[in-house]
Amino acid sequence: MTAVNAFTNGSPTPLPSGARAASGASEAAAAAPRSPGRKWTRWAAGLAVAAPLALAGCNAYPGYGASSGATKQGHDTFKLFSGMMTTGIIIGSLVALLIIWTVLRYRRRSDDMPRQFHENIPIEILYTAVPIVIVAVLFLFTVLTENNVDATVPINATVTSTGTPVVDIRVTAFQWGWRFDYPGLNVGIAGETTNGPNDHGPQMVLPAGETVQVTLMSDDVIHGFYVRDFNFSRYALPGVTNFFDLNVLHTGTYNGQCTQICGLYHTEMLFSVRAVSPSAFAAWASGEVRAGHTLERSGNPSTNIPPVDTHLTPSIPSPPPSTTKGSP
Repeated sequence: MTAVNAFTNGSPTPLPSGARAASGASEAAAAAPRSPGRKWTRWAAGLAVAAPLALAGCNAYPGYGASSGATKQGHDTFKLFSGMMTTGIIIGSLVALLIIWTVLRYRRRSDDMPRQFHENIPIEILYTAVPIVIVAVLFLFTVLTENNVDATVPINATVTSTGTPVVDIRVTAFQWGWRFDYPGLNVGIAGETTNGPNDHGPQMVLPAGETVQVTLMSDDVIHGFYVRDFNFSRYALPGVTNFFDLNVLHTGTYNGQCTQICGLYHTEMLFSVRAVSPSAFAAWASGEVRAGHTLERSGNPSTNIPPVDTHLTPSIPSPPPSTTKGSP
């Protein structure tokens, strides 16, 4: 009786030598596990291309929950933030995909020692050069944005290089309020804590679409001038005068606050900025002068107690009990 072995087709008749070789090769190929490397490479390449396109398709500058900036300077800051966030998401996604692909592609399949290698010059040059280039590009855009935000028209200029008017506003911070003086218009507005429109402190009015140059000072301690919708914050320092320009893009009211702890009523040191059309701004300035809100009467009390109509009550220590001679 003829035995059936690996070189037969299951019948007693032996296979030809060529057929035996072909059959052995096909069986070996079927028994070997399929490598997922090619599949995961295609997935990684597809996601690497699709992720930037998907982000670009949503919005040129995705917000990621941040304000887009109500001023030209604030919008420049927003674009820098959005670009950095998008770059970080793309790079982080690529790194995560590469980690997942490496784990799946080179996962352990046997107890055999895998092939060892200690250096790969092209890869080492790549992962050294690419981060340097990324940081250099982000640094370049940061410097350009800072220059745009800090750029100012000449001090005391009345018009810009394009011929648009310049409004000069002197902002003085004090415990615990703000004073807004308009030297060219003889208007002075002062307020303390939450008294003012909508109980949000004094209000600085300015024209939208025109350049406003702010001179920022402090009468006592360090304060912080901050408007969230402007993406802007600047310290008011005693003995130091800061200058910056604001170009509000749209009309509206924007709330601000002091961001530097400055004493007992720091949290109540609020203010607002109202941007109006240039014609409305001119009418507002004339009305303030007629109402007597001029530079001479804007006031700056040395001791500021919150108004009686607010919920704040200064704590006044009780006098010690008096004693009389002869009393027990």
